[in-house]
Amino acid sequence: MQKRTKVKQWKALILLLLIGMCSMLLWGCSIKSEVLKDRLVVPLDSDIKTFNPVLINEAYSGIAIGYTLTGLITENAITKELDPELAEKWEFQQDGKQLIFTLRPELKWSDGQPLTVDDVLFTFQDIIFNEKIPSGTRDVLRVGKSQTLPKVEKLDDRRISFFLSEPFAPALRTLGGISVLPKHVFAPTLIESPTDKKLKFLETWTLSTPVGQLVGSGPYLIQEYRPSERLSYKPNPYYWKKGTPYIKKLVMQIVESPDTALLRFRSGDLDMYRLRGEDYQLLKRFEKRDRYKIYNAGPATGQAFMMFNLNKGIDPKNNQPFVEPIKSKWFNDVNFRRAVAYAINREAIITNLSRGLAQTQNSPISIPSPYFLPPEKGLKVYDYQPEKAKQILLQAGYKYNAEQQLLDAQDNLVRFTLMAPTGGRVAMGAQIKNDLEKIGMKVDFNPVDFRIIADKLDNSKQWDAALLGFTGGAEPNSAINLWATDGDSHLFNKGPVGEEKPFPNREVADWEQKIHDLMIKGAQELDETKRKEIYAEYQQLVQEQLPLIHLTVPLYLVAVRDRVENVQPSALAGSTGVTGALWNVESLKIK
Repeated sequence: MQKRTKVKQWKALILLLLIGMCSMLLWGCSIKSEVLKDRLVVPLDSDIKTFNPVLINEAYSGIAIGYTLTGLITENAITKELDPELAEKWEFQQDGKQLIFTLRPELKWSDGQPLTVDDVLFTFQDIIFNEKIPSGTRDVLRVGKSQTLPKVEKLDDRRISFFLSEPFAPALRTLGGISVLPKHVFAPTLIESPTDKKLKFLETWTLSTPVGQLVGSGPYLIQEYRPSERLSYKPNPYYWKKGTPYIKKLVMQIVESPDTALLRFRSGDLDMYRLRGEDYQLLKRFEKRDRYKIYNAGPATGQAFMMFNLNKGIDPKNNQPFVEPIKSKWFNDVNFRRAVAYAINREAIITNLSRGLAQTQNSPISIPSPYFLPPEKGLKVYDYQPEKAKQILLQAGYKYNAEQQLLDAQDNLVRFTLMAPTGGRVAMGAQIKNDLEKIGMKVDFNPVDFRIIADKLDNSKQWDAALLGFTGGAEPNSAINLWATDGDSHLFNKGPVGEEKPFPNREVADWEQKIHDLMIKGAQELDETKRKEIYAEYQQLVQEQLPLIHLTVPLYLVAVRDRVENVQPSALAGSTGVTGALWNVESLKIK
């Protein structure tokens, strides 16, 4: 009897312990639920480099600061229509040569200071148009062949005017989309240092700046930044859209490894995840069980391409050619480039590397853009035809030795180095190397840190071939830096920039100049139908001459937790990470 009583006592004790443990677990779950209730956690694929919006030259800093600043207007990523932002309306006058914006009344910065026309005037006149401040935005705003910048004028307390030297079709989207900066913060920084004569602005809003000193106009403010870990955001109490954002805490976890990001999404640590091709089948299988939805927003914006160094110039610093003359002769032969284009197996890239979740990209204009010329309307494409590639080479004077290695007319072995950034493009580069060796070319594939590639492209200019990618968008003129013969991003035949001396022997080909001229002509044309015709000709010319050999573009696939409402992913809103699902972040809600 006593033994049975002890057993009952032990059972009761165990039961109490189990109840206690469950209570603790439930309490812990409730705390976690309470913490997560109004918090959105998304991945950021790389750490940031600066908080200064003007000095940003890579995507991730732009993403991080993008939710804290706004421009005069914004683009609806679904309807493609322009919507009011800081400006409540706009109008063209003087046959398209004058653009007038009217600001909303009683706008404020996040520190409570008034946001006025003076801030807009300062942003353009003192910052963007200031030649002492390096900014690619300035080049995008240059108008016509004269490359003149708009003249900015304050009309009254709420209206600002931009005078253009000639009609400029991208003016509205380009000028309206630039983030307005707080004059009361940045005006004191436009003084030169007595030692190096550089503006204090260049050292303003660095990563060492306390985030509490950052002033914004967007839906969020940066609340905390932990290098290589995360950025946390809080709502801007003075955001003009009263009552938004609905989500009170936004967290960007810096997760540089896609594999780690996938694991963290599956474990519930992240609310969104941008899928790679190899992720789709796994995530699709557990979509209902783990309560998320995979959105397919179609082909991503941007482009992946291979390019050769077409620069025939000589470095004035050491009197040496940027490219070995033998190689330069191959690279500048359009038949050589066409053979390479036919030799690359894009379908294999899509099947093997993207698991079928990608498309071929045959144009310098993003597929979602209304200006994209599809192949069914005449765009030249390069299907996988290795035998045709060999035929083109033989007709151009190349030949094969007994080992089926490709030689030029002077019996030089065709061998060059292909560089690519470490990471996602390594597998693509390895396949391209294999494809080109099937037509006899010897390719030394060299994956390196992107900083090394950037140094070669921008500074030494000593490289053979590169595998790169650009982000894109709806407006073709946003790529003017790439196609302008003196553009800062004219990478395949880069000329002197800034204080660099002219490069002896550098040549600009007729087709190269014509592409530049078509870009200017397209920006001048206000009639949309005619503008599309101009950009169709530009796309055809690029495909004929192949300064860039386009490859493939992935589908924009993003997985989002069911608890996040009002999600409308769009590839046109941004294909870097999960940005395409955050374009309307102020409208998102958490269940």
